[in-house]
Amino acid sequence: MPLNIVSHPDYDANFPADHRFPMGKYRALARRLEATGLLARSAHVLPDFAPEAALKRAHDPVYVDQVLACQVPEKIEREIGFPVSELVSRRARRSAGGTLLAARLALHHGIACNAAGGSHHARHAHGAGFCTLNDVAVAALNLLAERPQARILVVDLDVHQGDGTADILRDEPRAFTFSMHAERNYPVRKLASDLDIALPDGTGDDQYLRHLAGALARLSGTAQWDIVFYNAGVDPHADDRLGRLALSDDGLRERDRMTIGHFRAMGVPVCGVIGGGYSRDIDALAARHSILFEVASEFA
Repeated sequence: MPLNIVSHPDYDANFPADHRFPMGKYRALARRLEATGLLARSAHVLPDFAPEAALKRAHDPVYVDQVLACQVPEKIEREIGFPVSELVSRRARRSAGGTLLAARLALHHGIACNAAGGSHHARHAHGAGFCTLNDVAVAALNLLAERPQARILVVDLDVHQGDGTADILRDEPRAFTFSMHAERNYPVRKLASDLDIALPDGTGDDQYLRHLAGALARLSGTAQWDIVFYNAGVDPHADDRLGRLALSDDGLRERDRMTIGHFRAMGVPVCGVIGGGYSRDIDALAARHSILFEVASEFA
């Protein structure tokens, strides 16, 4: 079966090319998937906006209203790292809708990927760290509303700790959050996930993959999962300007294959999101993000 890929032009909020957040990577990723033929071989699905009620399951209703009205207080916008304009609001709502749709497709087909998502610094009451709305937490809580007996696992391998996801899901016993990240990277004040592995600066492929293999074995003994949300951020790459780790392209590919293969071998659906990546070379960055989709297609 073809891989289900969820994407939309709204994912790119048209930031200037020199902005600290490389917004152009979403458009570049879409071009990359098309140029390599992967998009043509896949089921390409356009998402709707996440419904307001769905957003309010994960976020403070006051904050959601501010995002929808593009009236986010300046203090919060500074924490996010950019103003919440109409394009940014549309992007956040569309990305959350994309992850929710990808999760439902994964439950039906076994695996699906959103060509955005992984906004894991957005907390219950506000956004932060280039993240406006926490798409994975939104999707997880809405799936649990639909499937009350489900058990959900979040595997967050972005180089930054998934503090926002930990914040939103900390009182939800049916969801388990795992984050493996650079110890000395953002956020300075980390919020405990159910399982955190903090890695020293300069960790390369071999050591990283050993840690990951141990964590995956541990997670398999924790519960029988109904779905895994996999944040495949590429900012652990050695060339990422906001990283601190030292993975290669091959290391990222093996990481994705190890993670996805582990859960698919157990019959657990996987919903992939792209997470962070901050290299200035947008084409190289898009190529790294495309690894998730190339690997995921092997398991579709």
